[in-house]
Amino acid sequence: MDLAGQAITILAVVVGALTTHFANHLLERQKMRHLLLTRWDERKLETYAEYIDAVRTCIYSSVMLYETRTGLSTGQQAETSLTEQLTDAEGARSRAFERVMLLAGERVIEAAHLVNAATKAIDWRARGTTDGPLEEWRELNREAFRSINRFHESARADLGVLGEFQGADHSARALILPESRREGQEPVGGE
Repeated sequence: MDLAGQAITILAVVVGALTTHFANHLLERQKMRHLLLTRWDERKLETYAEYIDAVRTCIYSSVMLYETRTGLSTGQQAETSLTEQLTDAEGARSRAFERVMLLAGERVIEAAHLVNAATKAIDWRARGTTDGPLEEWRELNREAFRSINRFHESARADLGVLGEFQGADHSARALILPESRREGQEPVGGE
């Protein structure tokens, strides 16, 4: 074999080794990028779920306080105890919101701000900071659940979850609100 043939063979081996090394390097980078994205998506999902759980706890605590304060139900707990529970729930919601702010995209953060505004309106009504008729209380609750659904939609898009909610109005489904007037009971809150 002549010198030119050997040089071409050596050059081909070197080019093949470099190509293999470069391809492996790109695949490893892509694999690492995918692992990081997956890790962050898992953290986001966890954070979004914790936030909504905290929001629902606030709403539940607000409902318990409102019903006790307005006489809609005779609860097992004192009003002061329910107020403390609501304060604790609000603290947990606030901390969960801060984690959303750290991890979420702009659409999710804006949706979370709307959820916060809606749940604060419920909180204030439950505490007696604001006042209004029972129907207005119901509308505050409906708006909170509509804002939660908007948050869900934004979070799903942020996580890359395909598909949409089925049906037109999830906010109206399975929303349990007290009847406006129960038999033999006087109107509450100006109704």
